[in-house]
Amino acid sequence: MRPLRDLPQSFRREQQELDEAGINDWQQLRDLDDAQLSRLARSGRASPRNLKRLRAIAGLVCDLNLAPPDAALLMHAGIASRAALAATTPERVVQQTGRLERSLGTGRPAVVDLATARRWIQSARQPGN
Repeated sequence: MRPLRDLPQSFRREQQELDEAGINDWQQLRDLDDAQLSRLARSGRASPRNLKRLRAIAGLVCDLNLAPPDAALLMHAGIASRAALAATTPERVVQQTGRLERSLGTGRPAVVDLATARRWIQSARQPGN
């Protein structure tokens, strides 16, 4: 089990709700259903939208063994599930993640190259992975 910690500042309220609910690893977060997410959001602190984003990230972290920052990059680039990743091409992954990073103005070199994208897609296409 990978511990759920050090989420980006944009998820600080959601982190508080998850901590209070005893959800402290990525697998527990991935396994929450919509009703459970709604209950977490009822406090008014955590947004349903951010909780769903975190659950999508958790799915990529758990199902594909991606690092949380890589999973977050994919999710924010519009590739939010194993099925979406399996259905795309390495070129498209590089294009979408690169576009996101440029729009954020990070100024750093691209994190995802074709070899990395191929590896992620192969992993997503593996049955039972």
